[in-house]
Amino acid sequence: MERAKLVLQYFQSNSESISNGICIILAMVSVKLYTSFDFNCPCLPQYNRLYSMGVMVVPPIIFFFLGVLVNRHTGVMMDEWLRPEGTRSKNPAIVKYLFSAMLQRAMLAPMVWILVSLLDGKIFICAFSVSVDPDLFTGFPNNTGMDIIKIMAKVPCREEGIFNNSAFRKAVSRYVRCYSQAVGWSIILFFIVLGSLARLIKPCFDDHAVILQTRYWSNYLDVEQKLFDETCVLHARDFARKCVVQFFEEMREAPLLDRPHFSVSTQNDWDLEDEDRLHGVTRQEQMDKLLNKWYYSKPELDVSRMAYRPQLCSVCSKKNLCSDV
Repeated sequence: MERAKLVLQYFQSNSESISNGICIILAMVSVKLYTSFDFNCPCLPQYNRLYSMGVMVVPPIIFFFLGVLVNRHTGVMMDEWLRPEGTRSKNPAIVKYLFSAMLQRAMLAPMVWILVSLLDGKIFICAFSVSVDPDLFTGFPNNTGMDIIKIMAKVPCREEGIFNNSAFRKAVSRYVRCYSQAVGWSIILFFIVLGSLARLIKPCFDDHAVILQTRYWSNYLDVEQKLFDETCVLHARDFARKCVVQFFEEMREAPLLDRPHFSVSTQNDWDLEDEDRLHGVTRQEQMDKLLNKWYYSKPELDVSRMAYRPQLCSVCSKKNLCSDV
């Protein structure tokens, strides 16, 4: 139980792990959808290939955009790319790194769907059965009076009664399925070789220090955005609490209204920590200006000035009053 809790906390604190987990779930969902999908070939020469390509292409496109949508790197990348430069310069390498990470994760589920469909072979048989030369196999039903293309288009359909000898249909299906599986395994081999070569060769041409800097600042942007959102939530909660307390205090002190029969915490009941969270921003106009400044001119990446910032003592509630004690 403790181990599961640690794993859950790790995924909650690491946005990259969350993105990886979501993309893996999408890939598993794509496999489950394909296995439960009832594929019915039209068995018509003019529609077989169109229907098959639609099943092969449309679901991967949907899964790709779902992967882009649920990936946190998408929002961080767009914010960094579109934000005004202000006092903080923009690094194109960070945007490129975030785009690459987003694209790799978004492509996982579509590639799984395509590979599973190729290894299964049903879609390939429906699309390319009309392209097979029937003279390569024995048992072709040439006494039906139908065109060869129409007959070959009905190979994927088991319920068709024109194939008195089912060995012909099975032989053609097996022949096309072999091609489909060969294409699928070739794609898998290609990506494995490509990934291995990229892993081996890329460090020889790229500056490792630059890569570390790019990864650091991309992670920084993610963490900064999360901390900003958390700080806004805390500030909004304290701001709302103070407004609500002031409202009820004014209602209680109004001469024309009866006092409520419940106790309301007054402003003096607030401890120093809650007061400090407002950071001196106590009006809507001030908060709007602060948010506007954050968007158009994000603070410079320099925390050295924080060491010389005066601290607020929790005992005397004044700045640096206890430093001489």
